[in-house]
Amino acid sequence: MAAFWQQRGRRQENGGLGSVIDGLGSVFDVLLANARLVLGVSGAAVLAIATLAVKRLIDRATSPRSEGDPKAEQKSLEESWQDLTLIKTTPKPPKKQRREDLSEPLLSPARPVVPDPRGCSAPLGAPQVKSSPLRCLTLQEKLLSHSSQLAVPEIQASLVPQLARSICTQLQNFLRSKFPELPFGRLFLSGALLDGLEVLAADHIHLMLPVVLDTGLWSLISGEDTVVRNPQYWMIKRIDLGYFPRGCSPWDRFIVGRYLSSSVLSETLHKLLVASINWPAIGGLLGCAIHPVVASRELKLEVKHDQVELNITLFPVVEMEDKVLLAVPPEGLVENLWLESFYRAEVSRVKELDAGDSGARQLCLRILNGVCRSQPSLHKLGGSPVTHVILHLSDTSDWAEESLADRFQQVLEELVASLEKGVLPSYFNPKVNLFSGLSEEEIDEMGFVLYRAISEPEVLL
Repeated sequence: MAAFWQQRGRRQENGGLGSVIDGLGSVFDVLLANARLVLGVSGAAVLAIATLAVKRLIDRATSPRSEGDPKAEQKSLEESWQDLTLIKTTPKPPKKQRREDLSEPLLSPARPVVPDPRGCSAPLGAPQVKSSPLRCLTLQEKLLSHSSQLAVPEIQASLVPQLARSICTQLQNFLRSKFPELPFGRLFLSGALLDGLEVLAADHIHLMLPVVLDTGLWSLISGEDTVVRNPQYWMIKRIDLGYFPRGCSPWDRFIVGRYLSSSVLSETLHKLLVASINWPAIGGLLGCAIHPVVASRELKLEVKHDQVELNITLFPVVEMEDKVLLAVPPEGLVENLWLESFYRAEVSRVKELDAGDSGARQLCLRILNGVCRSQPSLHKLGGSPVTHVILHLSDTSDWAEESLADRFQQVLEELVASLEKGVLPSYFNPKVNLFSGLSEEEIDEMGFVLYRAISEPEVLL
C-alpha cells in the first residue's frame, strides 16, 4: 500500500500525467478490443501497430531514467523515431468504394511529386526508365509523312493502264471498221497516273482520239476574237472553199457555219459508244463489265473489274500550230469551240525544272492534288490551277526538298490571293484566266477553306 501511494505521489509530481496515461490506456484497450469488429482485419492490424508505438512513447516518457547511463536519453529518442516511422510507413487499407464514387472520373489530375530531400537511391539491378519528352512534328515532317500515304495501290497502278490499253485497242479497231474514211490517229492514254502525279486511287484515265486535219484546209481563230471573248478557246475554220469546196476534207461533214464543230463530232461519237459498240462482248473478253454513260455530255465509259473500278473519258483532240485543242465546248449555245489544253506542257515543264535543280515541285504538286481530292470543296483546284501556281513560283523560289514546307505555305497564299481577285493567269498564256469557269460561290467557298488553312496548313493533311 505504501508503494502504491509512493507511486501515485510520483505521478502527481509529474503534473497529473499518470491520470492521463491511465485514461489513454483504457481507451486503447477498448479500441483494440473492438477494432476487428469495426475496422476489419487489416484496419485492426494498423491500429494495433499505432497503439503499440504510442504506448512505447508514453512508457519511455514516464519511466525513470538511469542517471548513470548518459546514452539512455539518446537511445530513447532513437527508438521513439523508429516507432513513428513504423506508423508512417504502414500501408493504409484500401478505401471501400461508394456508389457515389462511380460517377467521378477515373483519372484525376496528378499531384506534383515532391522529391525527398534526403535522397533515395534506386536498388541495384532496377531498370532505369528515362522519360522522353513529347516531340511535335514540324510542317516539313508532316508533309513528307503525308506524301508517303498518297501512293496509288500497286495493283491499281499496274492493272488500270493495262485494262485501259486493251479497251483502247478494241475501240481503235471498231472506229477503223466503222469510219474508214475518217483519218483518226492512233488512240493513246493520258492522265496523272501515267505521269506519276496521281494520288490515292487510280480510278480515272483519259483516252485521247487524234483528229488529223489537213493544215492547208483549216486554220485557227482565237476565242478572244469571238463572241465568248475567252482566249483559252479556239475555233477551227474551213478555208479556201472556193478552190477546195466541201467534200475535199473528210471532216467537212462536221462543219457548222464553216467551222469544225466540236459538239457535232462529240455527239456522233457519243451515239457510237452508246448504241453501236458491243460492250458486253468486249467486257467479257477482257474480264470486266463496261458501260457507256448515257446521260453525260462527256464521252465516258464505266469499267468494273474484280479489283478496280475505272472511269475512262474519251477526248477528240486536234493538234495544230503547237496547240492541243480538246472537243470540250463550254455550256451554252456556242458549239464550235475547242478548249486549249496545257496539260502536256505543264507536266513537261514541271519535270524539266525539277531535273534542273533537284527540286520538290512534283512532290508538292502530288500533295496538293491529294488535298484537293480529299476536300470536296477544292476539287476544281486540282490539276491545272495548282500546277500553274507552282510554275509561277518556280521562277523566283528555292524548290529544294528542305524548303518544301515554305513552298507549300507559299502556294496556299498565292491561291488565296488569286481567288480574292478571281483571276489566275496561265503560265503559258497570261491572257488566259484559269478561274474563268468558276462561279462566285465556288470561288468564295474555296477561298474560305484555304484562308483558314494559311495559319494552320496541317488541317488540310
